[in-house]
Amino acid sequence: MTTTDVPASAEAFSRALPRFEAGLPVAWTVAEVQHETRWSYALSNAQANELITAVRGAHVQGKPLTDYRKRDFALQLSLDTLADAFREVRDGRGMALVKNLPRNGVTPAEFELMTWAIGLYFGVARPQNKLSAYINEVKDAGGVYRSPTGRGYSSNAELDFHVDGSDVVLLSCYNQSPVGGMSMCSSSIKAYEVVRAERPDLAAALHTNYPFSRNGEQRDDESAWFLAPLVGIEDGRVSCVWNRNRLENALKLEGVPPLTSAQREAVEYLDAVVRRPDLMYCMHLAPGDLQLLSNQTMLHSRTSFEDHAEVSKKRTLYRLWLATPDSRRLPSGWEHYYGTREPGTVRGGTKGHHYDDACRRFDAEQAAEMEMKYLG
Repeated sequence: MTTTDVPASAEAFSRALPRFEAGLPVAWTVAEVQHETRWSYALSNAQANELITAVRGAHVQGKPLTDYRKRDFALQLSLDTLADAFREVRDGRGMALVKNLPRNGVTPAEFELMTWAIGLYFGVARPQNKLSAYINEVKDAGGVYRSPTGRGYSSNAELDFHVDGSDVVLLSCYNQSPVGGMSMCSSSIKAYEVVRAERPDLAAALHTNYPFSRNGEQRDDESAWFLAPLVGIEDGRVSCVWNRNRLENALKLEGVPPLTSAQREAVEYLDAVVRRPDLMYCMHLAPGDLQLLSNQTMLHSRTSFEDHAEVSKKRTLYRLWLATPDSRRLPSGWEHYYGTREPGTVRGGTKGHHYDDACRRFDAEQAAEMEMKYLG
C-alpha cells in the first residue's frame, strides 16, 4: 500500500487497511499492566543462588563470551521462571521483568556473564555494533546520541522511542543512576490501534517504506541505508519497527528519498501517541532487575540521567539481543531490517566490521543447540 493508492475519506482509508487480530494482550494500556502484573516475576533465593554458582563455576578469566556454551552453566531451578518470562514476551504483554538476579557481592564481569548465560538457554545472541560486540555495556561513555553514528547506550541522553535489531532485547541492571534513567515502554500495537482509529490516513502511511540509516556500521556488502515499512501485518498480527534517530540520520544521506508530508505527519502522530500517559508505562530498573522486551511489539525509551561521581557506582546495564527459536514470521519488507523474515531463524543484529570465523562458529553452534536455522 502507498499513500497514493488509497481513497481519501477516513471511512475509505479504514476499509482499505489490512485486517488484523484485535484484543490481544500485547495491545495494553498503563491501567491494564498496573492492574494485572503477570508480566513481572521474581527469582527465589534458591534460584538466584543457582545462577551465581553456575556463573562462578564456569567463569574463566579472559575467555571470550562467544566461547561459552549452554552446557557450561548448570541451570535447572531458575529455568522455569525465566521461560515463563520469555513466553510472556512472545504471547502475552510483549514485555517481562525478572527481579532478584544476584547482585550483592557480584562483580560486573560475573553479572555480564550471567546475562550471557541466560541468553544461551533461550536463543542466539546477535552482534550489536560496528565492533560486532554480542553484548553491550550500557554506560555513559560521553557518546553523542544526536550524531550520524550516535548510539544511545553510550550516552546519558534521553532517547527516542525505538526498537532494537533483534527478536527480543534483554537489559540487566547492575547499577542505577541516582537521578533519572527511568525506563519507558509503550505497546506499539496499541499505539497503532489508536492511530488507526483516530487517523486511518496516517495509519496507512505507516505501512509505506521509510529510510533507515545503518549509522556507519554496515559491512562492505551492505548499503548505508535501507527502506522498510514501520508497520506490517503477517498472519493477522501487527508488528512495528520505529527508530527516529536512524530515520533522521538516513534523511541526511545522499540519494535517500525525502518523506512525504503524510509520512512525516504519521511519525509525529505515532510519537505523540506512544507518549500519552495512558499508554506510556514507566519503570525504574533496580540493581538485579532483568527487563525483556519484544522488538516487534514494544517501543522503549529512557529518560536522561545524572550519574554517580564514583566510577564503580556509575549507571551500568548489560544489553543482549536474541534471535529466538519460537519467533514468528515477519511482515513483508522486514527482510531489509532483520536479514530474513523466516521464523525460527538466526536473524537480526548488526554484524559490523569484525564478524569473523569465531562469530560464525558461535552462531552456527548456538543455532544447532537451539534447533534454529542459520543462514550464515
